[in-house]
Amino acid sequence: MNPKAQPHPEPILSARNIVNRFGQQEVHDKISLDILRGEILGIAGGSGSGKSVLLKTLTGLHRPNGGEVLVDGKAIDKIGPAEKASLIGVLFQQGALFSSLSVAQNVMLPMREHTDLAPEARERIAAMKLELAGMSADTGVKFPSELSGGMVKRAAFARALALDPRILFLDEPTSDLDPLTASGIDALIRRLNESLGITVVIVTHDLTTLFTICRRIAILADKKITVGTLDKLMQSHQPWIREFLHGPRAEGALTARKQSHGNG
Repeated sequence: MNPKAQPHPEPILSARNIVNRFGQQEVHDKISLDILRGEILGIAGGSGSGKSVLLKTLTGLHRPNGGEVLVDGKAIDKIGPAEKASLIGVLFQQGALFSSLSVAQNVMLPMREHTDLAPEARERIAAMKLELAGMSADTGVKFPSELSGGMVKRAAFARALALDPRILFLDEPTSDLDPLTASGIDALIRRLNESLGITVVIVTHDLTTLFTICRRIAILADKKITVGTLDKLMQSHQPWIREFLHGPRAEGALTARKQSHGNG
């Protein structure tokens, strides 16, 4: 199944010659990445490869030691908070909802911080975003502690979508979820991409997510990044990439991909 939101050749975000180091340890050595409009891009890599650091770099939450990130041709560190919030939505690992706020209040936070919308308008939009994330509007009165793991992730999706961002960054969106719930999150990501045309970047070690919904995959290994379609990456001779894509866990994900795509 091909996503309806076909990427435009022109990238919506470009990272150029990114260097990240911590003390004497270099994590990224002049890596470059183009994220295409309307695509779902997966980012994978082993422990210590700097997946989360790269996500923070791409979203402007971390300043690299070298290189630059451009969003629509504009340096991300030159973009103000309100404009950045309207361009980029982020779903953090574990959801990162505020426990003292209701679900609806969590969703309304970006609107309170970056817009002048009236309270009634914020409440109305929050209800719409919860519905978009597959939750009923009355879930908004609940607190995060009252939600299942899958529902916490969906509430975090609703908050990330609050300001209608053009790029959605997801940090391990299916972690700690059972396979059925994780499959529901994958379906939600695909639906948002197809219906809204939103560009999605997923940092994940979930092979099923990478194999079934990502148009391209970027793999971090040995301080470098390799980007391509799954079919192209399957032919790589880089040791970590080969083990990752041809190991026992990959077999089940490939089966899921064939079922999802109909003819493989």
